[in-house]
Amino acid sequence: MGSRFLSVVPGTGRHLSERGRPARAVALVLHGGRVDSHEPVAWYQPAVLRVNLLAESLHRRVHRHGVQVCQLRFAVRGWNGSEASPVADAEWALEQISAKFGRRPVVLVGHSMGGRTALRAAASANVQGVVGLAPWVPADEPVGQLAGRSVVLVHGTADRVTDPRLTARYADRARPVARSVVHHEIPGAGHAMLQSVRQWDDLTAAAVLDILAAHGVRS
Repeated sequence: MGSRFLSVVPGTGRHLSERGRPARAVALVLHGGRVDSHEPVAWYQPAVLRVNLLAESLHRRVHRHGVQVCQLRFAVRGWNGSEASPVADAEWALEQISAKFGRRPVVLVGHSMGGRTALRAAASANVQGVVGLAPWVPADEPVGQLAGRSVVLVHGTADRVTDPRLTARYADRARPVARSVVHHEIPGAGHAMLQSVRQWDDLTAAAVLDILAAHGVRS
């Protein structure tokens, strides 16, 4: 089922769309971006198109288990240093989800910069866990906000955009803090999730359902 327009805040460029009907839990999907850029995000940019396909696949796999899939388009393309621009967008989207669906459990699913955003926003109310796909996690990326959350990290070993070794180190640093941390590597897969597509999709859906089950949300 294709996405339908849910909400826009005029002047911000933030767009939130949903797939399916209101359910017992929500998966919020976040796209990638750039290190620095205040250029507005457009629907046709590769980072957005990559997660469009991921969100469609996720919806097909989890809607029958009572999971609503929502997808956020950030206002600008960049992380932008201390601004951490997409984090405010993710927090806004979580507020929109709470307003529309009530206190539903939420799993954040993010690719690349979206993975970093999801991990940063994990402390928000209702978030039960994070699925980070080829996440951009610098060596000094904080982990304290993951307390009580379940985390699944997936990275291709052939990624030349974000570093799979840093993801492994992040997983090690997060384990003493988070409720649980699972780390998967996909041999030979690159950053765009174009190799081993079904494996990326299967791992993502399984991770969302496993996180929700661990927090008492079962189909």
